[in-house]
Amino acid sequence: MDHLDGNALAGPSTGLFSFEPTTTQGQCRSCADIAMLGQAMVYGLPMGFVARCRNCDNVLIVIVELGGQKSFNLRGLRWLRIADQATNDRIQAQQ
Repeated sequence: MDHLDGNALAGPSTGLFSFEPTTTQGQCRSCADIAMLGQAMVYGLPMGFVARCRNCDNVLIVIVELGGQKSFNLRGLRWLRIADQATNDRIQAQQ
């Protein structure tokens, strides 16, 4: 099955966070890889998205959209690091 990169999570996560989620860093609970969510492998489903670790294929995030509601499961992340807006602006300018 083909996958997208983690930037595909920008749309479904709109309105859930007050920061740009694709530029946040997270650590995989399975292999301890640290990467920006924009580097994850994302698979779309009829009801949502599954983001997998770029290194070990562990499920990091599941977003389910059903009945006008979104469910967000971060079970595969050990932690999520959120930069302040100035840092996010610098990161986006470098991309």
